[in-house]
Parts: sequence; structure tokens; C-alpha cells
Amino acid sequence: MSSEFFIARKLIKSEVQGKKVSRPIVRISIISIALAIVVNLLTLAVVKGFQHEVRHKITGFGSHFFIKIAGDASPYETPPIPIDHPAFNQLKSIPNLAGIYPVAYKPALLQSESADSKIKLASGKDSLINKQDILGVIFKGLSQSTHWNFFKENLVEGKIPDFSKEKDVEPIVISKKTAKLLGFKLKDTVDAFFVRNTPVKRQFVIEGIYSTGLEEFDKKLVLTNLSIVQELNDWGLNASIRIADTLSNGSLLVKAEVSGGNGSYLYNWGEGFKRFNMFELDPIKDTLIRLITEEIQLGDAKNNTKLIDTSFFKISVKGLSKRPYKLDENQELVREYLDQAGNHFRLFTSDNGIIECKQVDGKSANLGFVSGFEINIDDWGKLELMSTKLKQIIEMVPDESGSLLQVNSIQDTEKELFLWLGFLDINVLIIIVLMLLIGIINMGSAMLVLIVVRTNFIGMFKAMGATNWTIRKIFLIQAGFLMLRGMFWGNLIGLSLCFLQKYTGLISLNPEVYYLSQVPIELDAWNLLGLNLGTMIICLSVLILPSYVITRINPVKAIRFD
Repeated sequence: MSSEFFIARKLIKSEVQGKKVSRPIVRISIISIALAIVVNLLTLAVVKGFQHEVRHKITGFGSHFFIKIAGDASPYETPPIPIDHPAFNQLKSIPNLAGIYPVAYKPALLQSESADSKIKLASGKDSLINKQDILGVIFKGLSQSTHWNFFKENLVEGKIPDFSKEKDVEPIVISKKTAKLLGFKLKDTVDAFFVRNTPVKRQFVIEGIYSTGLEEFDKKLVLTNLSIVQELNDWGLNASIRIADTLSNGSLLVKAEVSGGNGSYLYNWGEGFKRFNMFELDPIKDTLIRLITEEIQLGDAKNNTKLIDTSFFKISVKGLSKRPYKLDENQELVREYLDQAGNHFRLFTSDNGIIECKQVDGKSANLGFVSGFEINIDDWGKLELMSTKLKQIIEMVPDESGSLLQVNSIQDTEKELFLWLGFLDINVLIIIVLMLLIGIINMGSAMLVLIVVRTNFIGMFKAMGATNWTIRKIFLIQAGFLMLRGMFWGNLIGLSLCFLQKYTGLISLNPEVYYLSQVPIELDAWNLLGLNLGTMIICLSVLILPSYVITRINPVKAIRFD
């Protein structure tokens, strides 16, 4: 143990330390250091917790990176990418990747149940109106096996559906905000409208309700299985065979109905690929019609095809001897439907002959395309490095159709939000500096008081040959003891408040403003250690200046000082 440390420890316990002049100043200095530690610790814990929670929730809705077709289109409206794009095989060799997930998006309108509502007219009378709300949303398709963890953490009702089982009505997961706006509850059936080549109305059942606190995102996203959204987007070819409602020259008109692709097709009815998509038919025996539809790859002189789909139409003839076919008052074929989808029906002739028809639509190539790929990493600090690596591998590498891919990081797609989070670091720095200044000023005052109180001691030590630096070190060590005492109480109080908020959520927030329902806390051992060491080193370094007063004390006068 050094002599300076031994003397300083004795002085801190001596009777002189309790003089009326020095006692209040010393206490104030200890309190100021404790207060600085409490405020700075809480500031770091809250800001780091806030940044971590907001980042976690935003990347939970999306990902750290999103790969899509190059262009300015939003991820919700981007052209499709082949799900087996060759560029993605190279990503498997990159370290720090937590997962690569295919996703698909489709804008839609949700319609609430109709309900009667009263309104007050200008005349003062009540009027009954039928009210039905509409909300624009984005359907997000996720694969069954991966990428549901975030929504499982934030599920408030129901469960994540098992999409591997076939159901009469497809399941969805909506947010608590959406359910409140449209008056939905768990297990309700929802009508959704989609814009395709032909507008489509589909019904879904609510299997789960989630709430993340990010109101802007909660209100927007509806979650379902990837294959459902792929089908709704018409990315592949969807080919089917239909019987027209009206006759052509007294005969049935068989025609192809195709959607998806680029709109240019070739049709093979059994005699090779040609341009015509319909023909006349008078069936006299059981017949199976097969249609193979191919998309013409535009700009290719050889007419190489890109997409293909196969559909069937089965005709069974019973008791047919003569025609014409039975027509209704609108001169349309009389049909008797045998299923709800309208794919199985009967036609009749004038002598009650029956032609039973069954449509078997193609399986399409929708499942071969997605909106893009979400990529998560295991370390936020490596975001910039991973962005560079991904762009080197993915960008400027065209696929078979000549399309280029683009890598967008979460900081690119949510610039304003992350700019706001960045400003919080500046606020933290300002608070820490201000609290350190308060602590330094009070500790400086305490040191000057200690020096004045110990003037006789300083004079005696100088008279015995002690150097100015030796005496200054004694007082700096004394100041260090006082700071340690203040830091102990500051850490005790600060950590207690942090744990209280972390495990009880005592202080709540408005999620519409702050994106979170309560004040978040994130404690980091390195931040805590850095705060305490930094406070000690900075304060002691600055206190070297007031300790310079000791060099100005004359030994003779100091010994006689009272």
C-alpha cells in the first residue's frame, strides 16, 4: 500500500472531516456524483432499450435486408422473382446470416360486417343507416416453417394457423388494431377484395390476433400462408377451360381462360401450339379435352416460352339423341351446378339428354415466384458490412430474363425512423456531459473545502519535506474515496429503478407516439462499466486543476493557519 493511499484513508476517517464547514459540502459532492450516475445510467438504459425494441419490432415486421427486382417500386408492388433464383445459392456461404425467407405481398381491401347505425338529421329526427367499413391492408405471405417467431411473441389471441392442412376457408392473422377498426374478433369470417386481371373476392377466417405496439405497421399487415398470396398475385399462368354461356352456330363454344404472365399465349388443344383459344364442339360421346398453355417470351424471335400450365375438361354424355340445347329466356345455356365452385355442372338438350361437364383447372406456376427474399443477420453492428457483401453478390447479376436484383437494408426503407433513433444518441451525449459537469463542479468545490480545512496538515507535510505532487495525490485519493461512495449509491439506486421498470412496466407510454406501450430498459455490462470508469477518470483528471492550489500554500503560514 502506498503512503499516499494510507494517509488519505486515515484522513477520510479523522475527526476534522466532520467539521461543520466541510460536512455539508462533502455530502453535496457525494449526492451530486450519485445523482449523475443515476441519471446517466437511466438515460443509457432507456435509450438503448428504446433503440433495441424499435429495431427489433421493425425488423420483425420485415427483416434486416430485402432483395427484390431492381427499381423504385415498393416491396408491396415489386415484380416477382423466381423462388429458385441461382444467385441465392451463393448466399449460403456468407457467415452471420440468421435466415433467408421468401415472402409475397398483395394489396387488398377488408370489409367489415354491415351494421345499422343511428344518425341525427338536421331536423332533429333520428335516421337509421346501414354502415359497412372498408380498410386497405397488405397481405403478407410467409412460409409455414420459418419466419413466424416474431408474431408468435406478439400474439394476444388465438394461434398461428397450421397451413399444412387443407381448410374450406383460408386462415389469416390480423392485428388488434385492424380488429378494432373493423369490429372483428377471433374466428370471424372476413371478406377481402383483390385486384387481379379479374377482381377477386375471397373469404378468410381469423385464426390469430397480434399486437406489437407499432400502430403504423399493425394497421397495415395481414398475415397468411405464402402459397395463398402467390396464387392471388397471378404471377404464373392460370389456365382453365370453359363452356361459353351462348351457342356458336348452334354448337357449344369451348374456350380457354388464361391469366397471369405477360398476356401473350400459345394454346395446344392436341394439334400443336397455335394462336386460337376457342373452338366449336358438339359432343356425342364421352370426351376429355386437354389444354396446354404457354407464355410467349416477348422479344425472342424463336418464341421460347417462359411459363406453362395444363388444364382439363371432362365431358360425359347421357341419353343424347338430338339437339338443340336448352336455353333460358336470355338465350343462355341452362346449367345445373353440382358444386359450389361452379366447376361441375350439367347441360340439357331438348329431349332431356344430359351433358355432364367437369373442369379441372391448371395448377399454375404461381408457386415458382415471390415478391422477394427477407434476410436476417445475427448482429446489428455488422449491418453495413453485410450490406456491402450482399450487394457484391446479388446486384448487377441478371437472371435468365435479364432482370437485375436490388438489396435494400432496413435503414434504406425506414430512413426517417432510423434518423430519429440516431438523434437519441445525441440527446444521451448531452445529458451525460451536463451531469458530469455538475458532478465535477461539486467535487471541485468539495476538494477546495478539504484543502482549506487541512491547511495546517499541508504546511506540516511540506515542512517535513513532502513534495507538492505527493500532497496533491493524497487529496485526489480522498476525492476518489468520496466519488466511489457516491458511485456506489448511484449504481444501487439506478439499477434498482431499472429493474423495477423492466419487470413491472411501471411507466407506460402511448404506442401511437412512441411505438412502445411502456418505457423499455436494456442493461449492458459494458455500458455500465464504461459509465463508471469514465466518470471516475474524467472527474479525477479535471480535479487535478483545483489541487494545484496546494502548490501555492506557504508552509510557515500554513502551520500558523487556524
